Amino acid sequence: MQKRVLITGNEACGAGAIAAGCDCYFGYPITPQNELTAYMSRHMPEQGRVFVQAESEVSAINMVYGASAAGRRVMTSSSSPGISLKQEGISYLAGSELPAVIINVQRGGPGLGNIEPSQADYFQAVKGGGHGDYRMIVLAPSSVQEMYDFTRRAFYLADRYRMPVMVLSDGRLGQMMEPLRPGKGSKSSAAKLPPKDWALTGASGGRPKRVVKSFFPADGTLERHNLELEKKYNLIRRTQSRAGEYFCEDAEVVLAAYGTAARLCREAVRRARAKGLPLGLLRPVTLWPFPAARVKKLAARARAFLVVEMSSGQMVEDVRLAVEGRVPVAFYGRSGGGVPEIGEIYRRAHRLLREKAQGGSQDRGTVS
Repeated sequence: MQKRVLITGNEACGAGAIAAGCDCYFGYPITPQNELTAYMSRHMPEQGRVFVQAESEVSAINMVYGASAAGRRVMTSSSSPGISLKQEGISYLAGSELPAVIINVQRGGPGLGNIEPSQADYFQAVKGGGHGDYRMIVLAPSSVQEMYDFTRRAFYLADRYRMPVMVLSDGRLGQMMEPLRPGKGSKSSAAKLPPKDWALTGASGGRPKRVVKSFFPADGTLERHNLELEKKYNLIRRTQSRAGEYFCEDAEVVLAAYGTAARLCREAVRRARAKGLPLGLLRPVTLWPFPAARVKKLAARARAFLVVEMSSGQMVEDVRLAVEGRVPVAFYGRSGGGVPEIGEIYRRAHRLLREKAQGGSQDRGTVS
């Protein structure tokens, strides 16, 4: 039996990166992710690997670019304002088709905001926070164990598809402590990857030169490049969408939430089911690609959705797009570091169930 250890989510993320073979970590301190940087500063040198505290977030993401171009497995981490500073570099990584893992332990915003947990960076993560047409795979853990597991998988996905992958966490998940069972990772994470025959490893031995770039100035070349990127993104949409369901088989109202909000919703579902109320939970695991097909399937038999977020409402837009007006979509959110209350989630879901049982509103669109 594998030994369990009590560890923070941020530290679990670092342990997952090291287990995945992370060669280089480049970061800059910011609360509430500093435990991750501190963990890497201790353990990367012990493994004979590279740890650099850069002079800024901008420097850190450009170090990521250079190490990735040389074929190394590389990671950076930050929290919301720091991730904003990295956006230009993330766009360059995507445009150059360079694999990298980026951890965002979200905090309240906009601006410097506060250091409380938040989910207000959803748009930035899934819509492409930098310039140009690009995507990142975005994984959403909801436990300390998943902080470890998803970070490991992020390195595999980054190398498989030659693109940046983000693990979107928050301050509560990052700093909470839970038992972690370190493992060998999933079979998919250990699957054979294509060789990095594009990496800039030195053209000794007479091999042809290699070029890594995101600049395509000649007429039509950038559009052709973007079309090739879109082919890759469409493949990922078809094959990498992931979500979990909890008591959705007969649910009349489905909660939709990720990360910390999903943990709270799960407890609300438990309370409802204990009273015989048909409430369920859909938890997106990949925020991009968003599990739209799963939402659409549930919308064919459920009577309403309630989206719960630690924001003013961002993922709710993707739920509404996937539902396509079949059933009402209600929203409950807290912003600026506010955390939804389990009791309030339960009350709002119960109200929706009561309205639907009584025939309620015939509107099959949006409920605010």
